[in-house]
Amino acid sequence: MNAQEKVLEKVLEKSIDQNNNEIILYNDDVNTFDHVIETLIYSCEHSPVQAEQCALLVHYKGKCTVKTGAYDELVPRCSKLLQAGLSAEIQ
Repeated sequence: MNAQEKVLEKVLEKSIDQNNNEIILYNDDVNTFDHVIETLIYSCEHSPVQAEQCALLVHYKGKCTVKTGAYDELVPRCSKLLQAGLSAEIQ
């Protein structure tokens, strides 16, 4: 294996390791803090403190990553957020 192939192999390994996607939660003018917090606890298995911090970040920054992981694991979680009336997507 030459040097170029070794570099390519390392890049591919990093790409595989970084195969994590993110659920991004967006701010809206409809949902209450309590609803967002309860939904994050239920859908993303956040602690109450973590859910509150995410809700505050979404409110003040406009969006927040609320969960990372493999795409297949995030789909049902994102669906729960959407079913609860929150605005979210997987990136």
